[in-house]
Amino acid sequence: MACVAALVFVSAAQAQTDKPAAAKPAAPAAPAAKKPEPAKPAAAAPKPAAAPAAAAAGGEQPVLLGQFGDWGAYKATPGGKTVCFALAKPSAASTEPAGRSRDASYMFVSTRPAEKVRNEVSAIVGYPQKASTDATATIGSSSYAMYTQNDGAWIKNAAEEAQMVDTMKKGGDLVVRSVSGRGTKSTDTYSLKGLAEALDKVAQECK
Repeated sequence: MACVAALVFVSAAQAQTDKPAAAKPAAPAAPAAKKPEPAKPAAAAPKPAAAPAAAAAGGEQPVLLGQFGDWGAYKATPGGKTVCFALAKPSAASTEPAGRSRDASYMFVSTRPAEKVRNEVSAIVGYPQKASTDATATIGSSSYAMYTQNDGAWIKNAAEEAQMVDTMKKGGDLVVRSVSGRGTKSTDTYSLKGLAEALDKVAQECK
């Protein structure tokens, strides 16, 4: 199962207590660089690979197709295969206990036509997650479990993914709650303003 490299380098300047000591490259102002994303665990993987991505080989950078509210639509062609995704940063983020630093968080909705993957929801949460512990994504009264590996999270029940995306398009905010490997609780709130338009653009570019 091919593993794709996810978009975003997180900042090495943040001193972190909840992640391994290995430094990560500095984050750009716009999400144009790339950060390795963990492969999905085989036991829970009806879907291939990882979060939305550009190729690690060759250093190709995604092209911004448009900014729609709080969501950007991007396109890349790693290995000649088209990849499109909508990307957002949290409008608010917190950790408990307060003062614990972590890498930047991102939410993705990605489409990879060559793999027959459309509107795959995933997140980077900023530090390695507690083993065998789900994150949760909440939109209004709807809640979805997300399985985790390293600093990534994906919807646990693939059958709910289309419903989740539809709910996100109609919702105001999405809240991701997770627990780090050292027990630190985090909450990331994403504005959903512009997501529907960003996904429309993704659908036009990745048919």
